Amino acid sequence: MSVVVIEKDCRGCTKCVKSCPFDAITMENKKAVIGIACTSCGTCIEVCPFDAIVKDEVEKEEHDLSVYHDIWVFAEQRQGQLQDVALELLGEGKKLADARGCQLCAVVCGSNLTNIVDELFAHGAQKVYYIEDERLNQYTTDGYSIAIGDAIEQYKPEIVLLGATHIGRDLGPCLAVNCNTGLTADCTKLEINEETKGIMQTRPAFGGNLMATIVCPNHRPQMSTVRPGVMEKAERVDGVKGELIKVQTKLKDEDIRTKVLEVIKTVQEKVSLTDAKVIVSGGMGLGNAEGFKLLERLAKAFGGTVAASRAAVDAGWIDHAYQVGQTGTTVKPSIYFACGISGAIQHVAGMQNSDLIIAINTNENAPIFDIADIGMTGDLYKIIPDILEEMGM
Repeated sequence: MSVVVIEKDCRGCTKCVKSCPFDAITMENKKAVIGIACTSCGTCIEVCPFDAIVKDEVEKEEHDLSVYHDIWVFAEQRQGQLQDVALELLGEGKKLADARGCQLCAVVCGSNLTNIVDELFAHGAQKVYYIEDERLNQYTTDGYSIAIGDAIEQYKPEIVLLGATHIGRDLGPCLAVNCNTGLTADCTKLEINEETKGIMQTRPAFGGNLMATIVCPNHRPQMSTVRPGVMEKAERVDGVKGELIKVQTKLKDEDIRTKVLEVIKTVQEKVSLTDAKVIVSGGMGLGNAEGFKLLERLAKAFGGTVAASRAAVDAGWIDHAYQVGQTGTTVKPSIYFACGISGAIQHVAGMQNSDLIIAINTNENAPIFDIADIGMTGDLYKIIPDILEEMGM
C-alpha cells in the first residue's frame, strides 16, 4: 500500500505539505510529490480538498498455504555433538505437533552423524531430514542457509524452529529471507492458535517491560528462534525409530565464501549455565570483581557454577559468558542464588523459572525479593561465610 498524487487533480494548495507529520511531501512545479519518508499514515488524504491524494492498494500475492505441513526442528550440532537446545526444541515441538495434528521432524547437517540421527529419533522426531555433506561439518552461513533453504523449498515445512544460539541467530534470518517469510527471534513461549492453527510466538519487547505475541498469517514457513534453557527437554525413549530422509543438496564449493580454519575452545565456551543445577549469581552489590571469589566458594560447595547480572558484566568484573538475563543466558537450575542483585526485569526474565530462588541483598525493598522463595536481608560478605561455615566448608 502506498500514497500517490493524482497530478491532474492537484491544485498546489500545499495543505498536504503542512499536514504531513513526517515532512514527506514537497512541492515541485506546483504539484505535490510524495517522498521516501512517507509512512502511508493517510493524513494528507484527509486534508486534501480536491481528492487528489489516494492510497494505491497493491494486490497481495496469494500463497497456497495448504501445501505446507509438519514442524521442523533445526538439530544444531557442533563437532559431532548434538546441542541441548535441539532436545528442548523437540520437547516443545512435540506439544505443537500434537496441537496442530502434524508430524515432528528434525533437520541435521554434516557427515558421520548416525549417532545424532538415533538421538533425534529417541527424543521424539518422527522424521529426520539428513543433509549429509562433509562441507557442512562446520557451520558456515552460506553452506547451511543454502542447504537447509533448498530442503525447505523442496519439502515445505509449516513451522521451523531454531535455537537462539550464536548459530541459530545467524542462520534464522538468512533462511527467512531466502524463503520470503517472517522470523520471530528469542521466543520464550510458543502456542498453536485453536482457530487459525497458526503459531503464536511470544517474546520480550521494549527492554523486557512487556511480552509481545507475534503471528505470521500469510507466509510459510512460520519461523522462530527459541532461547536455550527456556523449554523442557524431550524425554528419551530408547529403541524408537522413525523415517530417515537423506536430502541431496545443490551446494557448490564456490557458494561457501568463508572457510573455518580452526576451532579453538576457550574457557568462556566451556561455561554451561543452561546445564547447571545450582547457580550462584552476583550483581553490583558485590562491590568489586573480587566478590566473585566468594561466590565461587559457595558455588563449589553446592557443585554449581557462578553467574552474573548484566551490570556486573558491563563493569568488567566477569566475562559475558557468565551473564544471565534477557541479553545473556536463560537458565532454570534447581537452586539460584541471587547475591547483590536488585532484580531488574531484564535479569529476572532469564532466571525466574528456577526451582528455588534464594536472594541476598542489603536492600529489603529490592525487587528480587518479589520472586524469591527465600530472602535474606543483610551483607552478603557476612551471610555467605556463615552458610559455608554451617556446611563445614
